[in-house]
Amino acid sequence: MMKVGIIGCGNISQAYIDGIRRFRNLELAGLADIDRKAAESKGAENSCPVMDVEEMLSDAAIETVVNLTVPKVHAEVSLQILKAGKHVHSEKPLATALVDGENILKEAEAQGLRVSCAPDTFLGAGLQTCRKLADDNWIGSVTGGTAFMMSMGPASWHPNPFFFYQDGAGPLFDVGPYYVTALVHLLGPVKKVTAVNTMGTAERIAGHESVKGRRISVETPTHLSGVLEFHNGTVITMVMSFDVAAHGHSPIELYGTRGSMKVPDPNTFGGNPEIFTTDSNSWFSVPWSHGYGTNSRGIAVADLAAALETGREQRCSGKLAYHVLEVMHAFGKSSASGRHEAIVSTCERPAPMAAGLMDGDIV
Repeated sequence: MMKVGIIGCGNISQAYIDGIRRFRNLELAGLADIDRKAAESKGAENSCPVMDVEEMLSDAAIETVVNLTVPKVHAEVSLQILKAGKHVHSEKPLATALVDGENILKEAEAQGLRVSCAPDTFLGAGLQTCRKLADDNWIGSVTGGTAFMMSMGPASWHPNPFFFYQDGAGPLFDVGPYYVTALVHLLGPVKKVTAVNTMGTAERIAGHESVKGRRISVETPTHLSGVLEFHNGTVITMVMSFDVAAHGHSPIELYGTRGSMKVPDPNTFGGNPEIFTTDSNSWFSVPWSHGYGTNSRGIAVADLAAALETGREQRCSGKLAYHVLEVMHAFGKSSASGRHEAIVSTCERPAPMAAGLMDGDIV
């Protein structure tokens, strides 16, 4: 069992605590937060030891630390973890600036350590079933597709909506990693991006009871529309928005030479894959071919532990996360320049998950 610590005890931490305890190759060794009270509250709730950040980083028994801090300090904290000689799994995005993402990968290589990064939802039943359908040629060669995440954003309901509208967040950096990662998992790396970014309003009003009526300054684009060309030739139209009240699009659709596929929401582990084939001439649902259809946050940490055991690449690799980060930055660059933006980085498609795993196992 790999001993794991968590830094950051905010909203997402409970899902990670539950997920880490779900897998037989992981042991949750402690919780830490810059706000000691937040860590103590979460520790008491889960009967888990609480540590200072420095104490966790100096604990030789803890091999991997999960970084659940806010996006603007992801890079700073991940570098601290690596410099302490520990593997890191970070919440998405890997960093907000490309240079910081590069520094994380360089530090990990220098230290002989691994970097893993969310999202890990593509390891769940819904997207793994879609991967199998694609690999087994159910819809033929994929030539095009769409990816849509459009809503009015978290201002009306989130207890801390402010950072969602700051630089390094917005719909693309907050939710986009799920979509871009799912697409790279299904299609391989991105070759170039063309995009136009806009901002609906310069201010939002918080709606959650705890912050109701407070003004939210919007400092980042809230409607981003782009075209992604993949190295395999597929062209995907992608829209990420916090400016849309309602729409009728599927989260992701893929169009192939033999049919089409509706891919479930990549922000979930489950969902209902559907395909249309030229033979059937109709849409039909496909049962899951893989496990982990419920919330399985932390599955990437278990995958990291399994990868370290066997020497293989972890599926949620730092290279994948950096490639996704570069793709997202390309939206802003293309919008500003009015030109295609070539993607310099590349990565391998993550290996598909094994089918038939018992809950709590991973190989």
